[in-house]
Amino acid sequence: MSFSVEALTLSLGGRQVLRDLSFAVAPGERVVLLGVNGSGKTTLLKALDGLIAPDAGRISYGGEALTARRLDQAVFRRRFRGEVALLFQNVDAMLFNPTVADELAFGPRQLGLAGVETRVARWARQFEVEPLLDRPPFELSGGEKKRVALAALMTTEPRVLLLDEPTASLDPAGGARLVDFLDGLRGVTVIASTHNLTVAEELGARAILLAPGRPGALFDGPTATLVNDERLLVESGLAHRHVHQHGGAGHEHFHVHDAE
Repeated sequence: MSFSVEALTLSLGGRQVLRDLSFAVAPGERVVLLGVNGSGKTTLLKALDGLIAPDAGRISYGGEALTARRLDQAVFRRRFRGEVALLFQNVDAMLFNPTVADELAFGPRQLGLAGVETRVARWARQFEVEPLLDRPPFELSGGEKKRVALAALMTTEPRVLLLDEPTASLDPAGGARLVDFLDGLRGVTVIASTHNLTVAEELGARAILLAPGRPGALFDGPTATLVNDERLLVESGLAHRHVHQHGGAGHEHFHVHDAE
């Protein structure tokens, strides 16, 4: 089991974001976290990455409790940071090296991995950032930064990818290439968040639906089932019914919220 979450409760800034949430993710599984802004998707991903400690409940990785004390232990920390990689929604928070090449090399160097230059070349080519290698990351467009950040994550060849709104800032072609890349991964666990229903099925066959102020998950099952469940989508805030008058008769239309 990659991750096990048991009765997780977590607050930020005095506001309870997640309450009594439980689920497990198997190695190699692809899961999409769905929910409106404020439902706790980003908070959950940061907790899975060990960046936020829960108020109550337990997160386990590979059968071992993920705690601040455990992450203070060098052997576990090195293994966990080498195997689990988080893509921030705001990738500016991830990019701090003088050049793109340095960004891609940073992770392998920190972990003492072999073949740093080979890793950089491979993933720069995969994410089409080779022409950017000598440029400072802060000069890049939003889409370019996203591709650089993804390439930098992959240079350590993680076993788990935690992706917060991975298609945001990418144009349609770039988003399609990312989905194709994820489809081609073998043996890598992917947990990706989005509130865009049009890409949900492509990001994961299993969906976990969160809603602000609601305990646990509203849904945990096949993504295809969820995206066709109007009641649950409306209940979670991902869709709404628009009622209007036309020719003296009332009409209802079902709208989803796909803007990123």
